Amino acid sequence: MIRTEAIKFFVVCLLTISIYSCSAPVKDTIDEPAKTEKIIRHDRANSPILKGVSVPAGYSYFFTSGQVGNVLDTTAAYGDPARYGDTYTQAKGALGKIETVLGEAGLTMKDVVFMRVFVAPDKNNEDKLDFDGFFKAYGEYFNNEENPDKVARTTLGVASLVREGMFIEIEAVAAYPSN
Repeated sequence: MIRTEAIKFFVVCLLTISIYSCSAPVKDTIDEPAKTEKIIRHDRANSPILKGVSVPAGYSYFFTSGQVGNVLDTTAAYGDPARYGDTYTQAKGALGKIETVLGEAGLTMKDVVFMRVFVAPDKNNEDKLDFDGFFKAYGEYFNNEENPDKVARTTLGVASLVREGMFIEIEAVAAYPSN
């Protein structure tokens, strides 16, 4: 008997809670979206890269996969410089691929806020990392007259990449208003 009364009381309580929670006033207007703040690029004077980037709320991110240079000569063996070209050529190819991937998503290189670059040694350059070759290609896409924006960037020297003869792999992160 007590158990039945307890169950009835519990059911009445649940119904009461349900009625009150469902009777909350319904808003008949939609709030205006907050004014989107701008991305802040924290400049580093006399440097082609930034100290950092602040991306405010209201932005979404687009991450590219790592991009490598184009195959220039499919008949050349892996490791043959004719297959992929030098660091500069590979960097231009990788950056061009990033530009294409961004374009397919409705973005441009001006939307890029961060890059991670992997540079491997070139046997034809005394097994040295050709940072200058990369920097030259980077300068054709960023911190120039056509695109004055700089990006935050990490550039890493690595022992090798996935294929012999590849010297550059680049990842990019773009930010854009979420509207």
